[in-house]
Amino acid sequence: MTGEGWTEESSLVYQALSRVAVPRRAEQMATILALLPIVPDEDFVAVELGCGEGFLSAALLEAYPRMRVVALDGSEEMRASAGVRLERFGSRAEIRDFDLMSNDWLPALDGAGAVVSSLVIHHLDDAGKQNLFREVRARISPSGSLLIADLVHPARHEATSMMAGSYDESVKARSIQLAGDLRLWDRFDSEDWNHFRTPDVEVDKPSVLADQLRWLSEAGFETADCFWMFAGHALYGGFGSPAGSEAPVGYERALEVAHGILGE
Repeated sequence: MTGEGWTEESSLVYQALSRVAVPRRAEQMATILALLPIVPDEDFVAVELGCGEGFLSAALLEAYPRMRVVALDGSEEMRASAGVRLERFGSRAEIRDFDLMSNDWLPALDGAGAVVSSLVIHHLDDAGKQNLFREVRARISPSGSLLIADLVHPARHEATSMMAGSYDESVKARSIQLAGDLRLWDRFDSEDWNHFRTPDVEVDKPSVLADQLRWLSEAGFETADCFWMFAGHALYGGFGSPAGSEAPVGYERALEVAHGILGE
């Protein structure tokens, strides 16, 4: 995790809540794994922006044995957690410090085959996202992709209540599934974590999905699309090359890897 206003305390709260606060987390991870434009046995570099505890990076490395991942995060606490999780992958995993609001980290993208990010770029305003999309497209390989899982802003005000309610219901169901009661939901609620009910506009700046797809196209990605959406969260991105003939890793295998990494 990283972003203006994010603190080490925020990282600790996120670690306590992530099992319920990230809707259908295994589905999101599996979707990213199944969309990467590579073949399983080719050498490939992926960069994760805001790796957090390292779950997505670990899933990438597990699914693609010849992949190398550069995992970036601005939190010392998160980098330590990711380091433990990624240690078994040896030199295939590299963890670096990261400040989303700076340009110092951009050379890490040079030549990468993919850039992935989960719950990070909503800390950038509209202009910041557009600049990020342009930088990624200019630096990654010509056929590379940018895949983003994040909060999105409703295009119509009426949708805000729906997003808030569906997010709450998702957390309640997950809390009962994991803890047998609503204790995790109670923590989520007490921390005012539902952006659509109690937005922190100084920190969280999600953008309209349709706008972001247009910005991806304007940045030079050949195709841009949304691949998954639930409870105000979407998984979308851009690709530098036309669609391949088949998924590099089937969704069923990708979901199996995701559940395994998450310990489910």
